[in-house]
Amino acid sequence: MKKPVPILRGEHYYLRRRVPSRYASVDTRGFVQHCLFTDSFETAQRKATEMWAQMIEAWEAKLDGQNAEGDSRMAAARRLAHRRGYRYLDAPEVARLPIEEILQRIESALDKRGRLDMKEAEAALGLVPAPTMTVQQAFDEFYKVAGDRLVGKSADQLRRHRAPRLKATRNFIAAVGNKQLADVTTDDMFTFRAAWLERVAAGKVKAESANKDFIYLGSMWRAVAQAKGIPLRFETDGLALSASKGKKATRPPFSDDWIRDKLLAPGALDGLNTEARTILLAMVNTGVRPSEIAGLLPGEIRLDGKVPHILIQPNALRHLKNRHSERYVPLTGISLEAIRALPGGFPTYAQKSATLSATVNKFLTENGLLETDDHSMYSLRHAFEDRMLTAGIDERIRRDILGHGLKRERYGKGGDMEYVHSLLAAIAL
Repeated sequence: MKKPVPILRGEHYYLRRRVPSRYASVDTRGFVQHCLFTDSFETAQRKATEMWAQMIEAWEAKLDGQNAEGDSRMAAARRLAHRRGYRYLDAPEVARLPIEEILQRIESALDKRGRLDMKEAEAALGLVPAPTMTVQQAFDEFYKVAGDRLVGKSADQLRRHRAPRLKATRNFIAAVGNKQLADVTTDDMFTFRAAWLERVAAGKVKAESANKDFIYLGSMWRAVAQAKGIPLRFETDGLALSASKGKKATRPPFSDDWIRDKLLAPGALDGLNTEARTILLAMVNTGVRPSEIAGLLPGEIRLDGKVPHILIQPNALRHLKNRHSERYVPLTGISLEAIRALPGGFPTYAQKSATLSATVNKFLTENGLLETDDHSMYSLRHAFEDRMLTAGIDERIRRDILGHGLKRERYGKGGDMEYVHSLLAAIAL
């Protein structure tokens, strides 16, 4: 394509250029004439190229809009609006703008003869119909538009991310129906709330389960609506149910005597497969989450040097729970002894932490190794925290070891590795 030619007319240079045939369907009338607002030929040459590129982009956006349907048409209108220097808003939002801005948008939709350019009007005045999308389709679309939230998650973590959101979607459809997302109203949300309230009142579920559904749906739908230009009609104020009465359920810790006399008794864990048994024993003196141990790569199991330890960090197999979870944990006692037998990691459970928990808890239950019915594999994490607390280990070190946040600014390293190792060695089983 030849460069545009600036020509002098009066005191200003103008851009004059024959339009390529592929833009014939756009109202260009064969030539483009646009004031470059300068009487300098050098400035005109530079601005001509920039102006031509901007016009080409705008025409491409218009052509996209002519040939597209649904969300493609919306995307074309948004691109054209951006080229014109304003944000795309749907018509009701445009109507709420200050009158001066509304008039500017209307003026931008008129051509030089004062005729309405419909593609410009769609972009400036928000006239493109919102894409149609049902509640079920919104769930599928969420995993396309919110991919950045899933970066680094393993297949198992992705499955666990999807499951509660899919359940929330199905629960809504069962109570209200598979409505168009743009048609969901505040009344619909409270109809959904009433269905949950009935189940909570009957003692079938806890209020927290309902509130999670409200949170998951609101988060998904807003992300999809923002990406696709779908106006939402519902509010969520007052939707949450009051928390269920009673003490919040937490896993109790194993007592030290139970761990010594039952779990670590000779032959007690022989019926458990090697990887699962090693992970269980590794928890005893580290308090590390089962999924974090299962996801260790060989290079993160460091048994040489003065302080044998494991390094918990994001890797190809897992996404950490939060930023505080990245840490090192010294290995001591039975935990060090167990991991020495499997320095290459745990491929069976690396991306199947739910299977790991189910396997271990089933074994512990069937073999009478749970201190009470409320105990589980995870109780070893609570037991280790209690042991550190009883030994008087500083809160900063306890939180660093367990991967918990600290309710104040972190200063320094939190203790030399050898020092931390000596503290944990003193309480090792």
